[in-house]
Amino acid sequence: MKPSHSKGVFRPFEDLKALLGNQSLPLQEKSSGSSIVSSESTNDPDSDSAAFESAMADVKRIKRDMYVEPGFEAPVPPDSCNEIESEALARLENLVKTGTGFIVAYTPEYIEGTACNVNPSVTKRLHRGDFSVQAHLDLHGLCVEDARQEFGDFLQRSIAAGKRMVLIIHGRGLSSPAEPILKNKVYKWLTSGPWRKWVMAFSSARWCDGGAGATYILLRQRPLTKRFRKKKPRISTKP
Repeated sequence: MKPSHSKGVFRPFEDLKALLGNQSLPLQEKSSGSSIVSSESTNDPDSDSAAFESAMADVKRIKRDMYVEPGFEAPVPPDSCNEIESEALARLENLVKTGTGFIVAYTPEYIEGTACNVNPSVTKRLHRGDFSVQAHLDLHGLCVEDARQEFGDFLQRSIAAGKRMVLIIHGRGLSSPAEPILKNKVYKWLTSGPWRKWVMAFSSARWCDGGAGATYILLRQRPLTKRFRKKKPRISTKP
């Protein structure tokens, strides 16, 4: 059948209804051996309800205190991280400006030592400041030979005057190309040579007295005899 034309307008489906008549097949019927789900079963409220209940069989109701209602805004906790960071920065600033909080004994530059038969706790007391500084010597700017001479003369005067605790300021040696020269020399003079017999203990000084750039020395009232000096003093450095 030719499509109809009316007033120059092309209408190809105008006679489609008449052609189909009662020959159209309902969707619920089978066609070409393939099954089509009927519209009645898809629209059956009982079937939908059964399917939903089957799908939700293992679902448990959430307790009221375990869910958040729409529009609920949880309280913002205090910013503890920022508080800790601010406190750390304040301590660092105070450390740089005043040295408060700096513990020399926790640094690689810390040194200590005790002679034989001396309780190791003496060095802790020495570094803690339990003994008053009775005399001090500053070796800054001296060459090794001049420093050795000044060191010997100073200890001789201190021992003759009955001094028990003295302070040697040698610097940290930060400007030395390899290692702290004067500091290492003082360490050597305290642990060997003629002054070893007069040294009871030594340790790096507190921050207020020069820190790792100075050394406390606890002197004996009487020199150690040769029988005891055969053993080298207990010496330790903290990493």
